[in-house]
Amino acid sequence: MDTSQKIRVMLVDDHNVVRGGLATFLKAYDDFELVGEARNGLEAVNLCPQKKPDVILMDLIMPEMDGIAATRAILTEFPHIKILAMTSFEEEELVQGVLAAGAISYLIKNVTSDELAKAIRDAVSGKPTLSPEAARVLIQATRPAPQPLFDLTEREREVLNLVVQGNSNQQIADALVISLATVKAHISNILSKLQVSSRAEAIAYAIKNKIVSL
Repeated sequence: MDTSQKIRVMLVDDHNVVRGGLATFLKAYDDFELVGEARNGLEAVNLCPQKKPDVILMDLIMPEMDGIAATRAILTEFPHIKILAMTSFEEEELVQGVLAAGAISYLIKNVTSDELAKAIRDAVSGKPTLSPEAARVLIQATRPAPQPLFDLTEREREVLNLVVQGNSNQQIADALVISLATVKAHISNILSKLQVSSRAEAIAYAIKNKIVSL
């Protein structure tokens, strides 16, 4: 984009005070031009053809049509528009949802004026901006879910493995060359540690959590 041209910005937020504050913010910068305001996603979709914004500051939680649906609809029709999600929320579903819909940036509304101005300019240049909160959510989402912690002894794992294979207490005792009473004690400990109440539950739990190798 020619740097001598103003960046055309549209505001989409259902709160009048927020839109008013953002409008005042835009006037403080010579390279920004406010070209339109919408109170919800549906209004934003309808305004885009006539306002032709370069950048949209998009709230996410709005009536009529939310910001994620509006982002998807606008970019389907106008893929060149850069959409910056601006919200007070940092839930994983919102962050991933609007970025998947095509938003280039995700900003929390406590962003400073200079940070927002830079994010708008960066968006026009194709550079994304993620608030620290949004970045943290995305990082956490990519981490594997923590595996349950088990403190089974090696012998208890051997017993559990034989239980999963369908062996009776006597068969387990014979296989491991231990007494029947010892087998029962091991099984009791296993049920307690896995927090289950029966052999069937222990088998299902062990298979689901890959405690034993089948």
